Amino acid sequence: MLKIWTDGSCLGNPGPGGWGFIATDGVNIAERCGGEKNTTNNQMELTAVIRALTAAKKHKEIEIHTDSQYVKNGMESWIKNWKKNNWRTADKKPVKNKELWQKLDELASQIKIHWVWVRGHNGEEFNERVDDLARTAAESYK
Repeated sequence: MLKIWTDGSCLGNPGPGGWGFIATDGVNIAERCGGEKNTTNNQMELTAVIRALTAAKKHKEIEIHTDSQYVKNGMESWIKNWKKNNWRTADKKPVKNKELWQKLDELASQIKIHWVWVRGHNGEEFNERVDDLARTAAESYK
């Protein structure tokens, strides 16, 4: 099974932001990162997973490691009700980052995903590395 670590970073929120992911099949390791000039932390967290799943589309089963409760909870529980309620939250407000959630939902529907929450800044090697990738990408957009 392919294992992927993702992270997003933003300097200012909104401000310059970066995303990063690391993927490994246990033998090979790939790293990717990028960013935007004006974005938010949540947008970069979502973008990191979108970019990772896009790059890994030939795989049928993936384990995503994220320190973002926003992404994990969104995909495991909130999104069902958002779709049922025409992309509105429980308090009837439009879902923030709707287009990114829709893209992520589309990609996730084609792959079996196991979501794993990782405590950020806790010394876990790949989580620390992907944090560095995202932060470095964000700094390059200052």
